[in-house]
Amino acid sequence: MSVKARNIKSDIMWRVGLVFISFVLFAALVVGRIFYLNLFMSQELLEKSAKFSNKDVIIMPNRGDIKADDGSLLATTLPKYELRMDMKSPAITQDIFDSNVDSLAWMLFWLFKDKSYAKYKSDLITARKRSNRYFLLQNNVSYPQLKKAKTFPILRKGQYKGGLIIVEKSKREKPFDMLAARTIGFLIEDKQNERKGFVGLERAYDDFLRGEKGVSLIRRISNNRVMPISEEVPPVDGADIITTINPRFQDIVETELLSAMQKHDADYGTAVLMEVKTGAVKAIANLEKNIRGDFSESYNHAIGTSIEPGSVFKLASLIVALEDGVVKLTDSIDTEGGRKKYYDRVMIDDHEGDGVITVQQAFEHSSNVAISKIIVQNYQNDPRRFVERLYKMNLNEKLGLKIKGEGMPLIKYPDDPTWSGVTLPWMSTGYEIHLTPLQVLAFYNAVANDGRLVRPYFVSEIEKHGKVIKSFGTEVINPSICSKPTIAKAKQLLRGVVENGTAQNINSEILPISGKTGTAQIANRSTGYISESGISYNVSFVGYFPSDDPQYSCIVVVNNPKRAGFYGSSVAAPVFKKIANKVYAMSLDAVPSIKQKEFQAQVPYRMHGHKSDIDYIVGFNKILNQDKTEQYGWVRATAKDSTLVIIDKFIATSRVPDVKGLGLKDAVFILENAGLVVVTYGKGHVKKQSLPVGQGFSKGERIVLELG
Repeated sequence: MSVKARNIKSDIMWRVGLVFISFVLFAALVVGRIFYLNLFMSQELLEKSAKFSNKDVIIMPNRGDIKADDGSLLATTLPKYELRMDMKSPAITQDIFDSNVDSLAWMLFWLFKDKSYAKYKSDLITARKRSNRYFLLQNNVSYPQLKKAKTFPILRKGQYKGGLIIVEKSKREKPFDMLAARTIGFLIEDKQNERKGFVGLERAYDDFLRGEKGVSLIRRISNNRVMPISEEVPPVDGADIITTINPRFQDIVETELLSAMQKHDADYGTAVLMEVKTGAVKAIANLEKNIRGDFSESYNHAIGTSIEPGSVFKLASLIVALEDGVVKLTDSIDTEGGRKKYYDRVMIDDHEGDGVITVQQAFEHSSNVAISKIIVQNYQNDPRRFVERLYKMNLNEKLGLKIKGEGMPLIKYPDDPTWSGVTLPWMSTGYEIHLTPLQVLAFYNAVANDGRLVRPYFVSEIEKHGKVIKSFGTEVINPSICSKPTIAKAKQLLRGVVENGTAQNINSEILPISGKTGTAQIANRSTGYISESGISYNVSFVGYFPSDDPQYSCIVVVNNPKRAGFYGSSVAAPVFKKIANKVYAMSLDAVPSIKQKEFQAQVPYRMHGHKSDIDYIVGFNKILNQDKTEQYGWVRATAKDSTLVIIDKFIATSRVPDVKGLGLKDAVFILENAGLVVVTYGKGHVKKQSLPVGQGFSKGERIVLELG
């Protein structure tokens, strides 16, 4: 063997030996490392392994329902699903996709109807081309829709063969849609993506509704799949809350308020119906014009908006004076032509002064001058006495509602920096003070409740699996805001407003109503009470019914009506009456005294019409009557005690007939047959006629009828 060959062999052996030694050393290092890890690091590594393969998963509980007083759902959590599709699922070959895409698109269109069949097909083909592995077919899918979708072509094969992906979610639904929506409230997601109550009852009772979260331990296994190991802490579902809201009453209140808002083109409005004796709120509506010009529940004005209440505060002023004994309802007050100057400002009545009137009449006709004079004359030397009496009626305190966001009442004290020489007279008529609509209603409810001021409440019970776990009831804030004799006089004042005063238009013998109108000018921050667009008003009516046995109190507030009237009597009072009539009709059992009265034969105070119509009414209702007519024609029927006296009505062809009290059709028929040209304005029956009864006239002469 040559030297060269020996050198090559030696070189190869050296290299092989080096490689062998390297493998031996590497193996020794591996064995040593394994030994070291098992001996010294095993516990730490096991903990790290568990940390990455095992994970705690939060299990969210089912949120409790919010129910009406009859058990119907006002807010509930319904399961909703995202329907998605893996377009690159290996089991969906191109042949399978091409042969089924038409029918799948058609079935999706048939089920959801949110876009056309052609659009569905186009979207499916595009998603397939883009290899979209998480393509959204539809959002907010209900469970019945999901069941149908699972039968559709391709999707019916399931997750692995059909690419079907189902993502379960939950959605808070309000079955009654807008009804009491703001008071019920809504949810928001916090930074941890947890849904919590944000406003209304959802927030006030969130601790009960949300339940308790559970925790489940899962382990990651192959192919990114997971499997549960154990359910360490099961979730506890939320409890249900039973509200005082009555769905039928709520629908009435919201419907009538919305109608008024649309008719008067107002900015916002609120109405609240409450049980007098308990303080249970049976209906609450808050409507505000949105940017589209529609009305929706965007803010709870009844609870949160604290503004100058205007004339509805005059009741509180007179209660103070009556309680202190400085005035009687029969005392006389000079309205001074409807204008009274206090320092540099002039107090003005909405109508010309009524001259010398009684205190009762001053309240009935809402005389600013008269009410302010009563308060100024008796309290200007000691305004603290007036204000402290208001404080004793809790008018300076919040009601302490469970629902957050109650507006702060403002009743100035004489040491307030803004107190001036005109504060007392203006305060007496509802200015320079602030109250929310619900605070005003609670005060009037106390009058209806014989002086007992109760806290309005919205929830009566909390239930868990049908079992009551907590109950709520009437909470008395003040057992007596004033003496019983003063309460009796306050009730007399409120009934007089409807019988003889500013709210005569809503008077009813069947359902007597008591209350007060309010028309307050709205102060603008920069221009005061008058702006370039004129004067804005906040109009209201607050009271209770039936007057002789109050069951419900109610307030209606309409802000800035722009057409068809801007007084409380013409805007808010009619809404109150409609609400009262419909609520009364649905709750006759709650007002037995009125129910009985309704079915008794009532003798009409006065009727005008043709004798045939009067005879029919008298006979049908079995009304006692005394017929003194001499001919069968137009008659006038007037009540005398419990008997209806019927006499002939002056209707001549050569002289101006007497059509007062008749309906428009009858009046026009008589006058046009006589040869007169009729002009009318207003609605209802004939209130006045321009030509005197019995006067001669010429054919074609014009007569103006005022209806009311």
